[in-house]
Amino acid sequence: MTVFYDVFNGDADGICALHQLRLAEPRASVLVTGAKRDIVLLERIEAQAGDELTVLDVSLARNAAALQKQLGRGATCRYFDHHFPGEIPAHPNLRTFIDTAPDICTSLLVDRYLDGRNRIWAVVAAFGDNLAAPARKAAAPLKLTEPQLAQLQELGEALNYNAYGDSVDDLNYHPADLYQTLGRYADPFKFINGEPVFDILRAARADDLYLAGELKPELETARCALYVLPDAAWSRRVNGSFSNQLASAHPERAHAVLTAKAGGFSASVRAPLDRPQGADTLCRQFESGGGRSGAAGVNLLPENEFTRFVAVFQQAFD
Repeated sequence: MTVFYDVFNGDADGICALHQLRLAEPRASVLVTGAKRDIVLLERIEAQAGDELTVLDVSLARNAAALQKQLGRGATCRYFDHHFPGEIPAHPNLRTFIDTAPDICTSLLVDRYLDGRNRIWAVVAAFGDNLAAPARKAAAPLKLTEPQLAQLQELGEALNYNAYGDSVDDLNYHPADLYQTLGRYADPFKFINGEPVFDILRAARADDLYLAGELKPELETARCALYVLPDAAWSRRVNGSFSNQLASAHPERAHAVLTAKAGGFSASVRAPLDRPQGADTLCRQFESGGGRSGAAGVNLLPENEFTRFVAVFQQAFD
């Protein structure tokens, strides 16, 4: 009996990418996901011959060995992503839909695959991924009003906010539970207007952003700024939203938001929106770093690497 696995990042892009697919191709599946930085997900699966995997918005480079293992057992896989993939395996059971352009996200790739069916959810995801211009471009054929676009942006940002934390214990909702709640709604406006989960996420995000907004930058120039957040659950939840907020407020500037944790820091990096390149190159210079050209991160930056990170960040963007 075929087992279907849906493997997806727990942020707005991963959730909305899967939601688009399952609205078009409904089926029961095993959900494999986690917090935003929990991207080594294929290791959790023991697929067998005939099983089918759909992978969305997680780095192929970080999952390459596990993917080869699943393919070697006879599973088939569709892989949608916009992060740096490394070497893409050549295998008859693997179909990849990968594009690392700075103005693309995984949900827009799924939208392309589905020829625009359920596009409104790709718009939500693009807004959540801080891709406002691509979101508006994708939304143009939908003839939405400005208030409607603002609502979709708020939804995308709330979904994305929920994914940030060192583990699912930091999150307001487990991403699998959030996806299943969202899955009851084909219309995002019905989710916005009738689902208490949205109100809870919106209020929690606003509270955490207020706390972050009270902090002063550790480094600030005309071209870059760096903030350090304390070791607290609210910091781990808000660092992605705070990074995106800073990027939108200062599109000419690069931003790094470091969050203190045991042994060092996690880091979120945003390239300038005016020049959305270089974030992934910077972060891949550190052992647990990765991402895409406009937005990337480091899962664990050791304390003794802090000074080097600041220097490399300034060299890259200042």
